[in-house]
Amino acid sequence: MSSFTRSLTLVLVVVGLLLTFNVSAPGRDCGESQTARKPRGKRAAVKPAPAVRVITADELGPLLKPGKGRPLLVNYWATWCDPCREEFPDLVKIDTDYRTKGLDTIAISLDDLTELKTEVPKFLQSMKVRMPVYLLNVADPEPSIKMVDLAWGGALPATFLYDGRGEIVYKKFGRFDTAELRTAIAKVISEKCGVKSDE
Repeated sequence: MSSFTRSLTLVLVVVGLLLTFNVSAPGRDCGESQTARKPRGKRAAVKPAPAVRVITADELGPLLKPGKGRPLLVNYWATWCDPCREEFPDLVKIDTDYRTKGLDTIAISLDDLTELKTEVPKFLQSMKVRMPVYLLNVADPEPSIKMVDLAWGGALPATFLYDGRGEIVYKKFGRFDTAELRTAIAKVISEKCGVKSDE
């Protein structure tokens, strides 16, 4: 009888261990799943690349007017342009740093329309872009280029900073100097704040 009791106790212990393992295993799996999902959650927290809106030459003009008197930074770029790609992380950082301080930033791609669903979104996703992005779809870019600035020949990248009145206060054809651009932005923001405080 004591041998039977011992056997029964042993069986109950083994069954108890198995139940404990089976109960905790899903917990571990859930924990592992949650851990595995955490990076996805982090990626979800970082907004996906913005949808790129295709615009015509007629739609470009209104985009270059600052909204509510806020300074506006506009960068013209393309995925095939190496200097554009090199400076883009700095552009994204500037947008992140100054958005809450009163600066609007937009990027206008001069890529071919065929790149709209391939290279352009792929590049923007890799850069973690949050600013609005547009693709200028024109047969002849020359009139649009001249509308932006008569001195601009269309070389990329090109960057323009507009003050709250819509006047160009900084422009750079080719890769911008980050420190120089930040200085210009800080100045135009402080001027805007100065105007506000005078009112």
